[in-house]
Amino acid sequence: MITLLKEMKMSKMRKTTLVMLITMMTMMFVTTDAGDTNDVYSPCLDSKVQRGDGFTFGIAFSDKQFFSQGNGPQLSPCDKRLDLANKGAQLAVFRPKIDEISLLTINNSTFNPAQSGEYMVAFAGQKYAARSPPIMFADNTHTITSFTLVLEFYEGTLQNLFWKSFGCGACSGGKVCLNNQDCAVPNTKCQSNGGTACNIGIQLTFSGTDKNLDALNSWYEVKNLRQYSLYGLFSDLRDSIMGQFF
Repeated sequence: MITLLKEMKMSKMRKTTLVMLITMMTMMFVTTDAGDTNDVYSPCLDSKVQRGDGFTFGIAFSDKQFFSQGNGPQLSPCDKRLDLANKGAQLAVFRPKIDEISLLTINNSTFNPAQSGEYMVAFAGQKYAARSPPIMFADNTHTITSFTLVLEFYEGTLQNLFWKSFGCGACSGGKVCLNNQDCAVPNTKCQSNGGTACNIGIQLTFSGTDKNLDALNSWYEVKNLRQYSLYGLFSDLRDSIMGQFF
């Protein structure tokens, strides 16, 4: 099953708390949450999940150096020592269902890379805090529009977050290939610069085991179909549906 989620609004991180839950809308293929047993809705708290549960995680956008303290280790955006709230960082929060392939989108009309840095970090958890390496999503001339993120669990607890790249085989519609691996759009075409929207799309998948030791297989499904871009396949349909609400 594939779920399409749209992040409605980017927001500055609040000084009083890192977490600001963003209103999300689920589109097509999504049923009610009656089977969701996870009552943790903050990306900065721990949860132990099973297949079908909702899982809340965040993506922070900032300059690369702000995700670590000096030359020390890279910290979770939930860590107050980073003080991202006072450094112009922006935050998106999502709640996909465990082991469903999801397409997350970040609306470029409310998000300007020049104001929020060029890197993003996915994260979740507190005592068992996990975070991805920082990955560049934009520079002075281009915005990378397609990513794949894998959430790896062990017995229902998040262990790691990995960014994956399948190369530029899916680049189309005026997109260019950066570093022989990423599809990108010139910033002159971004909606924030008065041109065509270039929203960031993230294919989200899962691996490992849930709290019942059931295997999570959605990453392997996407990996086996890597010659296709779920983002490209569903982006037109997504924009058509979301256009009814904006």
